[in-house]
Amino acid sequence: MRILFITSNRLGDAVLSTGLLAHLSERYPDAALTIACGPLPAPLFRSVPGLERLIPMPKRAWARHWVDLWRACVGTRWDLVVDLRNSAVGRLVLAKRRFFHARAPHLHKVEEIGRVLGLSPPPSPRLWIDAVAEAEADRLLPGGAEPFLAIGPTANWTGKEWPADRFAALAARLTGPGGRLSGRRVAVLAAGPERGRARPVLDALGERAIDLTGRTDPMAAAACVRRAALYVGNDSGLMHIAAAAGTPTVGLFGPGFPETYGPWGMAARTVISRVPRSELLARQKADPQANGLMDGISVEAVEQAADELLGPAAPGPVMPQPREVVTNPCKSPEAGP
Repeated sequence: MRILFITSNRLGDAVLSTGLLAHLSERYPDAALTIACGPLPAPLFRSVPGLERLIPMPKRAWARHWVDLWRACVGTRWDLVVDLRNSAVGRLVLAKRRFFHARAPHLHKVEEIGRVLGLSPPPSPRLWIDAVAEAEADRLLPGGAEPFLAIGPTANWTGKEWPADRFAALAARLTGPGGRLSGRRVAVLAAGPERGRARPVLDALGERAIDLTGRTDPMAAAACVRRAALYVGNDSGLMHIAAAAGTPTVGLFGPGFPETYGPWGMAARTVISRVPRSELLARQKADPQANGLMDGISVEAVEQAADELLGPAAPGPVMPQPREVVTNPCKSPEAGP
């Protein structure tokens, strides 16, 4: 059996689609999977069980990347095509069965993706972290350090970034004397182009910081974040990686849409700005370079969410106690194509 799975070129959306892919892999354990996605999230799929071919799709002028994909797939008769891009390729290749993504703005993206195969509840995102990524995490994390605090202070748009001084203040509270993660190191993660915007946080943390900015591909980042006691970050692909890895995750939202893109998992929470989103979006529309769109989130509110995820304080080592997601509880799928 041959399955073609076409997913997003965006990191976060690709992560959120992994639950549907895991469902297919488990339902058809002997199938040969071909996965097409953007180059950035591609490493996350390299160890999917049953993978026969991984096709990264760098964008090309005049949509020629879709022509390239069609050429790579047209010679195969597919038993099943799952096209989350709702593309012409999914319609133009030979296939016995085809399923396409359809927008459902009132649902979380994981629920929307689950509806492609009629899965309710939808399958939760899943990561397949391989030995190469684990070895890279061993190299990057000093001395096999005990579970640490991980933070993601950047995003693909600066309007979604909580102020750097607040990230530093939060880290000081959580890892300082009397904090829930007292004495722990702080790993700072950011994509390569965003390293400069993470620098103020690294400078404020000093020797406590583990600099992982621009140093890892998504798979290695997942291996690192999975070892953290807690992840706190902006609305980004890295936030979704942390939640999918099972790390207690706090996602921060100002002008974004947590009802659609909040972190999904049994140990995730969102903290939303006190400023109404309509006001933030109006400010952004008036000035695309507007600053301060995340100022409505206080350090105290994020610390409270972190405390709730970490569970009741107790003497001795801190052991994260996952809690169910407030808005999007996840369960394993029971049925589907």
